[in-house]
Amino acid sequence: MDLLHPLRDLDEAALRARTSLKWREYPPDVLPLWVAEMDVVPAEAVVDALGRAIAAGDTGYPYGNDYAEAFADFAAQRWSWEGLDSTRSAYAADVMTGLVEAIRLVSGPGDPVVLNPPVYPPFFGFTEHAGRSVVEAPLGPDGRLELDALEAAFVRAGASGRPITYLLCNPHNPTAVAHTLTELSAVAALARTYRVRVVVDEIHGPLVADGFVPYLSVPGTEDAFVVTSASKAWNLAGAKAALIIAGEAAAGDLARLPEVVSHGPSRLGMLAHTVALREGVGWLDAVQAGLADNRRLLADLLAHHLPEMSCVHGGATYLAWLDCRALGLGDDPAAAFLEQGRVALNSGLTFGTGGAGHVRLNYATTPEILTQAITRMAAVVAAGP
Repeated sequence: MDLLHPLRDLDEAALRARTSLKWREYPPDVLPLWVAEMDVVPAEAVVDALGRAIAAGDTGYPYGNDYAEAFADFAAQRWSWEGLDSTRSAYAADVMTGLVEAIRLVSGPGDPVVLNPPVYPPFFGFTEHAGRSVVEAPLGPDGRLELDALEAAFVRAGASGRPITYLLCNPHNPTAVAHTLTELSAVAALARTYRVRVVVDEIHGPLVADGFVPYLSVPGTEDAFVVTSASKAWNLAGAKAALIIAGEAAAGDLARLPEVVSHGPSRLGMLAHTVALREGVGWLDAVQAGLADNRRLLADLLAHHLPEMSCVHGGATYLAWLDCRALGLGDDPAAAFLEQGRVALNSGLTFGTGGAGHVRLNYATTPEILTQAITRMAAVVAAGP
């Protein structure tokens, strides 16, 4: 039977025995609430499937389209996204690789890519590494899309006459906002008006407990691409596998994807993600419930210990975007929380425009660790600069 409380079944000692980035990047006196790993044991169905494959020596190259078909079934059941054609999909090692490959299909070197900062830092690095230029359309103060700013960015990007690509994050990282049908419909309309090709990162979509809108389910998005994975929702970052999904009018572009891109994911990664989507839904429900509890706990802890810190977030991920500008800790409060409080958070500066004075906190951990971390952070603020 899957764990009923995945976020409460491991203690700090068990977590510190892990060898992944989250738990090994910092010294053992630091509480790591930074990189997007959850402090959980994977769904039992995934553990069993991987164990059977390894015991049987079924560790060769991946084959077949099971992963895409499992995602199509999950999307229909979870989001009522009917008619998703699994044949309009391709595989990549991970979501960032898939996003860059999709961008390469619809643009050339030097072409503009529009981003919404503050946004997941690799969006900048991967875009620039692909030889594209970044055009910013910053989010509003509420962490949501500013459609006027987006239209202005499309106009600026199109001034050179080059093809425009828009790299959209849905749900948005770091603000944890799931864009609404109204917002996404407006994005689609603007994209049509300004002849913009939209490429969407939906890796956090399965974590949304209610109301997630896949971009390709919105009318008018037929020439877009979505890249997604089971890795965030089922904590499978170490078992890489991602899906590139093309809208109906983008199928011809997807057909030009170099065949070598599909060599990225491993057999065990694709197996883990497929089983998660088909047999790990009960476990995901339990994780979503645990994250909702932790969001409430975080709100209570901030209200009690750090009332001047505001939290700009939705419920769409396990990430909280914390505004620390009233605390007197400067543009990079994460540095103070690490050095003085021994709590590792993501610095808002790495997320681009709008990130100064902010931190990103990963609350997909035990309530005890979350409580200890906020208590330490409060002590830093109380001690003063």
